[in-house]
Amino acid sequence: MFEEMNERLAAFGVIPVVVIEDAKDAVPLAEALLSGGLACAEVTFRTAAAEDAIRAIAERCPEMLVGAGTVLSMEQAERAAAAGARFVVSPGFDPEVVDGCIARGIPVYPGCMTPSEIIQGVKRGLQILKLFPAGELGGPAMIKALSGPFPGLRFLPTGGVNAGNLRDYLSMKAVAACGGSWMVKKDLIAAGEFDRITAMVREAAALVKEIRG
Repeated sequence: MFEEMNERLAAFGVIPVVVIEDAKDAVPLAEALLSGGLACAEVTFRTAAAEDAIRAIAERCPEMLVGAGTVLSMEQAERAAAAGARFVVSPGFDPEVVDGCIARGIPVYPGCMTPSEIIQGVKRGLQILKLFPAGELGGPAMIKALSGPFPGLRFLPTGGVNAGNLRDYLSMKAVAACGGSWMVKKDLIAAGEFDRITAMVREAAALVKEIRG
């Protein structure tokens, strides 16, 4: 299950990281992502609407690969999975969340920013780890430095990724995919500008194809 999810996320190249304030916007957003060519989304647990938004997408847009982001506890992870989340992303490395997800067969991508945290993930058999906040940590240069002691490990850089530096990340073998919100900013979602979101998502998907073929 974990390897299959790793392959699916890597195939997308970009994982839209979304903040949904009102669950009614979930399905229109999913449809915008599908129209733009990115059938995936990481719905962050930063709002009270997150759980309902995940459920709506999972039920009404089954072709979407929807996951939960900013998961800070096992209780949130379980709620997310029950709502239909196919994977869990956390900003940091919480052993309780990581071990709990592994035990339940939920693909999990904990955030790491130090070699010590990375070692904890590697010891648990994780093949992709989130690097957060990627931009502040040095971006591609940091990933290159970490690739030496951790050959074969791949990263999901998030934080500071945008259309301008996406090529720098995706050109690296050690990068599985990037998490980004520049094409799905919450003010655009709240304003219902789904056509604009579709256009930017389409540009991002085209850029991934150009870089990776």
